[in-house]
Amino acid sequence: MTKLNIGDTVRFLNTTGGGKVKGFQNKQIAIIEDEYGFDVPVLISECVVVESAGNEKLGMTATSEVEKEPKNAGPITNSIVDEEEPEETTEGEKITTCIAFLPVDAKNMTTTSYESYFVNDSNYFLYYNYMSRENNAWRSRSNGLIEPNTKIFLEEFDKSRLNEIEKICVQFIAFKHQKPFGFKNPVSAELRIDTVKFYKLHAFQENDYFDENALVYYITRNDIPERDMLINAGDLENALREKERIDNYRRPRIQKIEKKDKNEIIEVDLHINQLLDSTAGMSNSDMLEYQLKKFNEVMTENLHHKNQKIVFIHGKGDGILKNALLKEIKTKYKRCVAQDASFQEYGFGATMVIIK
Repeated sequence: MTKLNIGDTVRFLNTTGGGKVKGFQNKQIAIIEDEYGFDVPVLISECVVVESAGNEKLGMTATSEVEKEPKNAGPITNSIVDEEEPEETTEGEKITTCIAFLPVDAKNMTTTSYESYFVNDSNYFLYYNYMSRENNAWRSRSNGLIEPNTKIFLEEFDKSRLNEIEKICVQFIAFKHQKPFGFKNPVSAELRIDTVKFYKLHAFQENDYFDENALVYYITRNDIPERDMLINAGDLENALREKERIDNYRRPRIQKIEKKDKNEIIEVDLHINQLLDSTAGMSNSDMLEYQLKKFNEVMTENLHHKNQKIVFIHGKGDGILKNALLKEIKTKYKRCVAQDASFQEYGFGATMVIIK
């Protein structure tokens, strides 16, 4: 459940607008002062904290009063106070996280700005750090604590800043508050963002986490970090050289020449569906004409290869194609010999031609 503090600045999740938290009607509804000065009751679950109140403790519940930070504060985790036990799911024991980008004005992709969110689809609290690459260093764009099974607003940016997020990194550590939990390794995942997609509406697609279409980049799926294949050109060149060195070592310097058998049998399948992707609009005579054209092409290519054996596969059928082939051989290739091909290999559906 989203935790709000009096004084927090929030953005409405599924509608435009936002404001500052003035109070709470009950455990589910917060009173938000909007930009026009009106007090509006809004479901806490429909609010995303954009800026936390500066004088309140981390994790103060929605019904808590404003308290001053004690001088000797304990670990931050001890200041997490839940109104109710976070709801857990079986699949939530494996951590799935992602960064999601949404256009502010999807109807005007040429000028719209964008919002980014961090989604924690798990039963764990996460201390996170969202960074972008700057030359040979990293800049933290957002960091903090995100609760189980929630999403948190990171930032809004326009197209002029897209180049800043071409390379991002998300790091986090996972824990559960005041209860035993399965150990999770710290995560540090680097991703390359395709900023060209931000100009294409279809790149923002239906997803599990937002009512609006979003461009989603997973950080982890079921505990497994997502990683782009970022290959260094120098490493690739070294790997190719090493492969060449190994191949040269394994390949004998002197090798026996093995000549290809010139009389190797050539197989040609004359079934029409093997010759054409589609026979739409063709009559039976058209298809037969095409099959004979293919037959003559193969014969012409091999007439100078004495003793060459060619098997033409035509199928058993009603014998129309076979008889047409025999007629072609008898009239055009009188010096060639035609006979039934091996019954064991082709059944009754093939004719062998031997070039003489």
